[in-house]
Amino acid sequence: MTASRRMFLKQWAAAPALALSSGARAVAVTAVPGRGPARSSFDPWVEVRTDHLRHNVAQVHRRVGGRPILAVIKNNGYGLGVVSVARAIEREPAVAGFAVVKLHEAATLREAGVRKPVLCMGPLGDSDLEEAVARDIQPMVYTPVGPVLERLAAKRGRTVPIHVCVDTGIGRVGVPHREAAPLLRDLGRRRGVKIEGTMMTFTEDAEFDREQLRRFEALCGGLAAEGVALGRRHAASSFALFQNESAFLDMVRPGMAIYGVYSETPFRGLGLMDLRPAVALRARVAYVKQLRAGDSAGYNRAYVAREDVWMATLPVGHADGLPRAAAKGGRVKIGGRLFPLVATVSASHCIAELGPEPLARAGDVATIFDGEDGSRPEDLAAGFGGSVYDLLMHLDPLLPRRML
Repeated sequence: MTASRRMFLKQWAAAPALALSSGARAVAVTAVPGRGPARSSFDPWVEVRTDHLRHNVAQVHRRVGGRPILAVIKNNGYGLGVVSVARAIEREPAVAGFAVVKLHEAATLREAGVRKPVLCMGPLGDSDLEEAVARDIQPMVYTPVGPVLERLAAKRGRTVPIHVCVDTGIGRVGVPHREAAPLLRDLGRRRGVKIEGTMMTFTEDAEFDREQLRRFEALCGGLAAEGVALGRRHAASSFALFQNESAFLDMVRPGMAIYGVYSETPFRGLGLMDLRPAVALRARVAYVKQLRAGDSAGYNRAYVAREDVWMATLPVGHADGLPRAAAKGGRVKIGGRLFPLVATVSASHCIAELGPEPLARAGDVATIFDGEDGSRPEDLAAGFGGSVYDLLMHLDPLLPRRML
């Protein structure tokens, strides 16, 4: 992979949508009970294109030959809002269900009225398993929890569906493939327990992925010959959709592709799918000023003007999800033009270099990224050599989400 995936921030449920002022002037608003939080018209916001989400689902479905899709909407729906994403695509026939990592996100989906299957891929203790089963959430298991599941099934009076995770080489979670057969046999014979799916995760090393798939298929093939029902086998994330058709198996498990983003830059040129970014991050220019030659900007005087130059301050920083590194090659769009980010990205601000003329003014909409060529999330990440995963999954969950 060209860029490492950093530890993702813990995300929460989708923030409420907010209709933003179209005026350039900031208005002081006093918070009034029942009217929601007071926000400045300059504050950044996230836009979500639900039509693009549905388009991308259709693209994935076509790519995998009509196989069902287990849509990964973990980490607050990759920044778009876990409930917002689920509601936008739940009615799509291609979507068999949803996968999250945190139990609270799975519960949030149920509380929001999402009815399709929800898989919780995070670790669950005995009490967590009981909570999950009570909420009709399918747990991903990889330890000898058969007795617990059997008791819960009896208590509930209904079958408990599960997915079993096998570690074929990523070394993260999952029962090691050499030890998986006894566990799968045990779970498969438990009264009231049904294996809905058997899954694995690729390392995304092309050569080793083939060995991982061989191990997985050998395991599943042997158990199927014994009569062990393994449910749907699934392994392919968004990465594998471009790299390994043999990994499509019975169901695919994409995340980033659903949001219209190519997880690796070379994938855009393959022509396998037309992915349309379903997310945009925007704000309004807060201040435009001219620096004289020798003037500086940013902490530690990170930027020193060589000549007179105009600058635009944007009220978006790393607390909102814009990486600090974005000032080292990233660009933002104002008035249809792309301008370089310079100096430093602070917690709540960044600075764009406009050049010798004041080509923006306070109140203009500034696009950090959106769905247009040149300003896609992949373009911004490529500009500063970062990971596109950081741009989406690190979006502040408290930023308003506008559903378009």
